[in-house]
Amino acid sequence: MTNTEKVMITTEFIKLDSFLKYAGLTDTGGQAKELVLDGQVKVNGEVCTMRGKKIRPGDVVEVQGAIFEAVQE
Repeated sequence: MTNTEKVMITTEFIKLDSFLKYAGLTDTGGQAKELVLDGQVKVNGEVCTMRGKKIRPGDVVEVQGAIFEAVQE
């Protein structure tokens, strides 16, 4: 099992494409958008193709085998 990396967010939520960029998974918002639209991103275990999905503390985002959990500061 892969380790879950915690990503601090300081707001109530962050949009999925912004989260991917913020977590360092992509260099640009465009790359994040492609990953999401290609169905390569899971949110809480389910494939998510909505790049504007609100990621809140406790949500788990999985991309290409990497697992990230949004946590409140």
